[in-house]
Amino acid sequence: MELAKKLIKVAVNGESRELWIKQNITLLDLLRDYLGLTGAKLACISNSCGACTVIVDDMAVKSCSVLAMQVDGKEVFTVEGLAKDNKLHPLQQAFIEHVAFQCGFCTPGKLMSAKALLDENPNPTEEELRRDMEGNLCRCTGYKKYIEAIMDVAQHPEKYSAKEG
Repeated sequence: MELAKKLIKVAVNGESRELWIKQNITLLDLLRDYLGLTGAKLACISNSCGACTVIVDDMAVKSCSVLAMQVDGKEVFTVEGLAKDNKLHPLQQAFIEHVAFQCGFCTPGKLMSAKALLDENPNPTEEELRRDMEGNLCRCTGYKKYIEAIMDVAQHPEKYSAKEG
């Protein structure tokens, strides 16, 4: 027996959407399968790795563990919404400049977690940053380079402000 579909209204990267969805799908499924936004990655399916991190109403969440129904009436921000007018977000630019990625699989989740942190706390200590980013695992590059990149944005916003869209 198939579950009935339900209409939800959600803003994704600033665009209002109305979607009929199955009630048991995750936010990650909604983004990838219904909206074609593939930046958030399916990796662990257990709320452990952070590759699927997006921002919901200004809070970083792991989209594999949130039902799509839970974002009805909310605002969702994904990695696809970071760059504006063909200009990279300061975090994206810093990740490039610091070579803070290798395969790139975990990078979208790291970017979104970092954005949520810096939006809430524009000048975190390295200890606060490391603690906040604990839920973002990387199997290729490690953590040093992306911590450096995020700290660079926090400590030198003027360096990136001209590049932000």
